[in-house]
Amino acid sequence: MARSNVISDELWSSIEPVLPEEGRRGRPWRNHRSILEAICWRFRVGAPWRDLPAEFGPWQTAWKRHFRWSTDGTYDRMFEAVRGADADVDAELAQLLAVDSTSVRANQHAAGAVRSGDTGG
Repeated sequence: MARSNVISDELWSSIEPVLPEEGRRGRPWRNHRSILEAICWRFRVGAPWRDLPAEFGPWQTAWKRHFRWSTDGTYDRMFEAVRGADADVDAELAQLLAVDSTSVRANQHAAGAVRSGDTGG
């Protein structure tokens, strides 16, 4: 079972007002909080998008929302809102976004080898 309720009510109260209210025409958006928790779960675990647990909904929904928020500045607005919030919320966000080097793998090209003209592909 995936860990949910990672985002506390205090943190959510500072993030929620800056999230977009309307999506595309037609079907209403899935709950922002559950999608944000799915995105946090995915990055914390280091799993591929397709391995999101079913309780978070379709992985495509989480990926599309993450991509949209990355390109339209929503993440920037979230961080600014949290930065202006209480110190407790800021510490909670730092813990939520902490990345440990034991769980992050470097690509083979990041190993510092000298580049050659041949990429092998």
